[in-house]
Amino acid sequence: MKKRITALTLALVMVLGLAAVAASGDKTVSVTPMNMTINGQAVTPTKSDGTPAEVFAYDGATYVPLRYLSELLGIQVEWDPTAPNTAKLVNMPMKYTGTSVGMQGPVAVEMTVMDGKITNVAVTESKETAYLADVAMERIPAQMVEHQTTTVDAVTGATMASNAIMRAATNAAKAAGLDTEKLKANAYHAQPGQAETWDTDVLVIGGGGAGLSAAISAAQNGAKVILIEKSSFLGGNTFMAGGAFNAVDPEAQATRILSQSEKNTLDGYLKLTKKDADLHFDLFPEWAPVLDQLQKDIKAHYDANKGKTAEKDMPGFDSIALHMWHIYTGGLRQMADGSWTASDIDLARTLAENALDAYEWTGTLGTVKTASRANAPLSTVLGAMWQRTHTHPTKEVRILDLKNAAEKEGVTIYTETAGTELLTKSGKVVGAKAQKADGTPITINTAKGVVLACGGYCANPAMVKEYDEYWGDNLSATTLSTNAGTNTGDGIKMAMAIGADTVDLGVAQMMPSSSPLKGTMTDGIWADAAEQLWIGADGKRFVDEYAERDVLAKASMEQPDGIFYIIYAGSAMREGKDKCQGTSYTAGGMGGTVQSMVEGGHIWYGKDLKELAEATKTPAGGATSSFTEQQLRDVIEQYNSYVLAQNDPDFHKGNLKGYIDLEYIESHDDVGICISPRKASLHHTMGGVKINTDAEVIGTNGKTIPGLWAAGEVTGGVHAGNRLGGNAIADIFTYGRIAGKSAAGK
Repeated sequence: MKKRITALTLALVMVLGLAAVAASGDKTVSVTPMNMTINGQAVTPTKSDGTPAEVFAYDGATYVPLRYLSELLGIQVEWDPTAPNTAKLVNMPMKYTGTSVGMQGPVAVEMTVMDGKITNVAVTESKETAYLADVAMERIPAQMVEHQTTTVDAVTGATMASNAIMRAATNAAKAAGLDTEKLKANAYHAQPGQAETWDTDVLVIGGGGAGLSAAISAAQNGAKVILIEKSSFLGGNTFMAGGAFNAVDPEAQATRILSQSEKNTLDGYLKLTKKDADLHFDLFPEWAPVLDQLQKDIKAHYDANKGKTAEKDMPGFDSIALHMWHIYTGGLRQMADGSWTASDIDLARTLAENALDAYEWTGTLGTVKTASRANAPLSTVLGAMWQRTHTHPTKEVRILDLKNAAEKEGVTIYTETAGTELLTKSGKVVGAKAQKADGTPITINTAKGVVLACGGYCANPAMVKEYDEYWGDNLSATTLSTNAGTNTGDGIKMAMAIGADTVDLGVAQMMPSSSPLKGTMTDGIWADAAEQLWIGADGKRFVDEYAERDVLAKASMEQPDGIFYIIYAGSAMREGKDKCQGTSYTAGGMGGTVQSMVEGGHIWYGKDLKELAEATKTPAGGATSSFTEQQLRDVIEQYNSYVLAQNDPDFHKGNLKGYIDLEYIESHDDVGICISPRKASLHHTMGGVKINTDAEVIGTNGKTIPGLWAAGEVTGGVHAGNRLGGNAIADIFTYGRIAGKSAAGK
């Protein structure tokens, strides 16, 4: 390398020059910055303290201090103890840093180089989600050293993190003066191994919540189970999702007080009749008896609590019929062609009746116990329509508990193994073909059959757009998504290839409160849906924040650039207070603390409205709108008045909470108010393969396909045109458990 040649030249001049200094007389010494040529490029090196490195000119010769060889060039000078004027030069390992940007922020790589070879690569800085990027962080640096390259295979499920590591390593290699073309020529790509054949009773394709629960359930019912997962990590969308789990829980309801706005909603249900055209009982007459039952349930609750008043001493209310009613009305939607879709009543009933039991079942599987019955604090996740949301463990805590429970039951788990084709014999599914990430083909034979639990297709916006019958021009083939990148519709395609029927492929859900920059449910902070306050670019409310998600998304898309803003001042419900009294700078939000999100340029924060308004003058989260102090004060005070009156004359919000105590906040320096810019992105596909209440897949001939079951987002029919917030987690565990039991033959 030119760098090493330059280093040797300088070193020889230095050694010879030392002797010259010792022998010479009294002459002038000049000190100047060191100028070097590395790979044809002029460089002025600096010392470790940041100041320019100097060279000394004396009597026509140039001298370099010994320490510079080590500090600047990675060369150790070793003196011969038997010959004081003799030294040898030894190359030392040198470390170089390169940076890039991943999904969540900067990624830095430190590369160690010696004698022109990469001896170590380490990721020294990363904001990538650790659990998702763990394999990439470990595997890619090791492969770079082994194969002397900065180009290797991206890790499935961690593509952006993988590419960021490779870009950062390439930049480090450039800083080291390595031949980047040679590094590219050494690119490493894993090669397929010999074909393999596995045998099992039940194969589960997909390692998210539905797949893991199906695998556990099948094993608990005596089956030998193999689970394969396309990604390098388990979890899928269940890892990406929050901890909202809807379940009818009368005992928990009895511990809270019914709000006046909730009672108004129940009173409205009592006024409904089967003749109401908006209910579309002419198209879906099977749902009419649910309204009858709901009205009976509400009257029974009122009778049981005579003399009690909402907001004061009347307990909360819920029932199977109410949850079913919300599933029906929340998912009853008209398609672009004028047709209507509604949830399958049997699937909806199965979900409503079994969700609480499934919730408690998950609490027996791991270290984090679920709380239900009288101990469950209930909330309303965005788009849930009622305060029945239970808290469930999230992210790797939930997934590792499920993984450990599965392995405890004897389930064999393979990651980076994608199902590619279902195998049939005489009309029965008898296994599947799969492929490892390195291309190794696998045939998996099953004695009992296959459970599809490999998610929907929101990470495949082109597929969403292809089937879309609802969003029209509001959706494109490049729309961002909250999903794990592996949710591309593989299971649906495999099932369709053997004659499975599908339902509602034309409807996908948009998550309104997503990051405008990433599409993920990160980089923001908000409270229970009842407490949320949304404003548009004009500083005014524009929607009922308690509405269904598609209603919210459509309203948000009418805003400039599709961006709106959530005002957050703490959560009175979560903190057990009557009013929201601000949030601290260190409070946690979706993907970080308030401080980290402010510093990352994602949200705004102010200790009072004046400071908050000033903060909005700096763009954040992809948004350029700004607000005046008066705009913010007006909208907050107006919303507060609606909360006090328990009446929203503008948008008729179904549950009014979240009074923001401006007097308290603006008189306490330790709290403030946040604004999070948000924009809708693809979140959930309601359509998928058709199933019955035993999770058996239905063929296009109307009959079940022997040996094939499905659960979770790969299925359709449960949610129809719009899924309620909090129903997805309930769905995957309820039907995952059912699918596993059915597949085991119990």
